[in-house]
Amino acid sequence: MRNPHDIIIRPIITEQSMMDAAYGKYTFEVDRRSSKTEIRQAVEALFEVKVTGVNTINLRGKERRVGSGRKGMTSASKKAIITIDTDPVAESYQMPGGKTGTKSKKYKTSIEEFGFGQ
Repeated sequence: MRNPHDIIIRPIITEQSMMDAAYGKYTFEVDRRSSKTEIRQAVEALFEVKVTGVNTINLRGKERRVGSGRKGMTSASKKAIITIDTDPVAESYQMPGGKTGTKSKKYKTSIEEFGFGQ
């Protein structure tokens, strides 16, 4: 696996992403060559959360005017919308002798480093 800091470039802070963060969906700009599996592993390693879903969007570069009439292109990028588990439920399992054991989840339920306070 590549370095997680090379995969996750920066968070995308917009009005829409702030509304989605209340439901456990966080938006990041990611490396164009990274796969959904790599993005999932990078977010879990960096922020210590349980990722339940990854949606990716490839954004093409736009044509822009540069100077006096010249045309240039902005760079293409990739955006990932990460859904995390906001309500961890303790696991129940059967122990020898018929007893039931429980194991609590050991991860956070929000990403505080995202750039705002909830």
